[in-house]
Formats: sequence, structure tokens, C-alpha cells
Amino acid sequence: MNTKYRKTIIAGNWKMNMLVSDIKPFIEELKPLLPKVKTCDTVLCVPAVNVPAMIRAGKEAKIACGTQDVSCHDKGAYTGEISAAQIADVGAKFCIVGHSERRAYHNETDLDVNCKAKKLLEHGVSPIICVGESLEQREAGLTMSHINYQVRAALAGIDAAGLRRCVIAYEPIWAIGTGKTATAEQAEEVCGEIRSIVREIYGARPARSISILYGGSMNAKNAAELLAMPDIDGGLIGGASLKPADFATIIAATGAENE
Repeated sequence: MNTKYRKTIIAGNWKMNMLVSDIKPFIEELKPLLPKVKTCDTVLCVPAVNVPAMIRAGKEAKIACGTQDVSCHDKGAYTGEISAAQIADVGAKFCIVGHSERRAYHNETDLDVNCKAKKLLEHGVSPIICVGESLEQREAGLTMSHINYQVRAALAGIDAAGLRRCVIAYEPIWAIGTGKTATAEQAEEVCGEIRSIVREIYGARPARSISILYGGSMNAKNAAELLAMPDIDGGLIGGASLKPADFATIIAATGAENE
């Protein structure tokens, strides 16, 4: 992390878990475990039906609320979709776009990710843009070329002002929900490459300012090592974000370098 130039962000992704009735007890258990000194911005990206309850419960613990997807459309006959305007109207501050599960199960393309990021920015919501390679791509030596394309496609047509609201999350597909984790050095290598790509597009200052998260099975045991890397500015946390003690440990790890 480099807290001098950019925000540290720990964002939980609850995926399709938890009920509205689970939220208040979760926050009540989490709150006393949080560091007394704020070391990062904390976000919980929850199912859309849980957003109002999370916003209410999260206020006291200073936890922002995010959603997990958004429509490319502004409004209309798109049953089941949720627009960026609706996300902003209900009070969510972040939204995940391009998660590997959306790409795999819903055939979401890089151009879809770009469209969704732009819609969110139009309404003042910060997109958490996910990029990452499969195991086959890594073993074939295609990681960097694949990441390069994904980042450039996701950011196409987004100006420097829009970039300031964007967050990029590197989530190697082979390390999501598998128990496998990229080594700190592997994660740093790709996060550093992402920053280099942003530098090529926007210049040194925007590249230095953008927060890049690691999202491949970061947990309470490996968070400190991953977060010690200079180009890893936080985490997009899956399973561990459902456990208050583990999530709090990861949040606390963002302050380790200041101890």
C-alpha cells in the first residue's frame, strides 16, 4: 500500500448470501472488532434487496454500501435489471462490475463492463472494475496481455475525472473460491502492471492515485502479507467478508505498516 498517494479500500462481496435480518447482528458483532483508528475505507457489496438495510446498519460503523452489478440500460423493459440511477437513488456508493462470476455465468463481456462503469460514473457511483486471468491463460503465459486488454477495454472513453472515482480489482479466476491464492509477489506483479497500463493511458499522477485491490481469496491469514505490497491498495473479499472476526482482521491488517 502507498497511503500517501491513494486510498486503502477493503470491500466485502457478499455474493448471494445473507438476509436482511442478518445485517444488524453482523454489524453489531463487527463494530467492536474494528480498529479504533481508521486505517481504510470499508465497503460491503451486498445483494440489491439488502442495500437499504445495510446503509442503515453501516452508518454507525462507518461502512459504505455497494451493489454487485448494474444494468447497461438507463430504464425500460429490462425485467430483473437495476439501473445506475436506482443504485445511486437508494444510496449505494460503490458497485462491482465485471466480476468473474458475472463473466462466466452471464456471458458478460469487456464491452459490457465498460458500459456499466460509464453508467455508474454518470450517477456518481464508484465502479469496482474486476479483471483477471484463468488458470489456462496463466499457464500459457498470457496473463499480462489478457490483463492489458481487460483494463484498456474497461476504461475506454473514461476521462481522467471519471478515473478518479474508479477502483480496479485484480482477481485471478483460478484463486476465487478455490482456497488457492496468488503469492504476494504474483499479486504485486499484476497489480503493478495494471498501474503501468493506467500510467500509459492517463499519465503518472492518475496512476499513482488509483486504488488497485487484490481479490483472489484474501483472508485473515494472508492479508497482511498481500497488503504490504506497494501496488496492492486493499482487497475485494469474498468468503471472509461473511465472518465478522475475519473481516475485522483483514481491515486491521491495513494499519500494520503504521504500527
